[in-house]
Amino acid sequence: MSSSSQARQSVNTFVDTALQVALHPKEFFARLPRSGDFASPVLFAVICILIGTVLSGIVQLAGTPRMFGPFGERMGGPSVGGFIASLIFAPIFGIIGLFIFSGFAHLLVLLFVGPNNQGYEATFRVAAYSQVTNLATWVPFIGPLFALYGLYLAIVGIREMHGTTTGRAALVVLFPFIVLFALTWLALLVALAVALGIMAARS
Repeated sequence: MSSSSQARQSVNTFVDTALQVALHPKEFFARLPRSGDFASPVLFAVICILIGTVLSGIVQLAGTPRMFGPFGERMGGPSVGGFIASLIFAPIFGIIGLFIFSGFAHLLVLLFVGPNNQGYEATFRVAAYSQVTNLATWVPFIGPLFALYGLYLAIVGIREMHGTTTGRAALVVLFPFIVLFALTWLALLVALAVALGIMAARS
């Protein structure tokens, strides 16, 4: 097989996998092996992160008006150097973050699903293939909706890969956001109480 045929086959495989994850997550994660190797999910995640970074950078460079200072100097806005740096560092930090996030998520799997789970690698695969949303989160205005869809993909993935219920899978995925929301409101209430206390002391 020629190199061009191999490249075309690799592209077709990636596109097919991305479509399966995005459009048929239940079937995809149900038949996905729970273990085997980290190479395939890592490669898929890296490609998704790189494509998302490239498209996001192009949109920013093309859509941000140039700002100049009083002496004609360029001020603010994205730069080509920053774009190139993001291409280098985004996949590196993305993969490091993926392993760390998967470790934290698997602790929640142990907590909410219990010991009868499929192991860390199964959780990692869910996190890696959920990176498919990077292919669309760069889209102006509606990008955040695709990020929310990534949460749905993660819930379906945890449920199918670990053989648990939708409720338990949702707890695994959403628990960090629930805690963050609660802490934010707690901080606001404490700040309000302190402000009211200061006002009462001054009156």
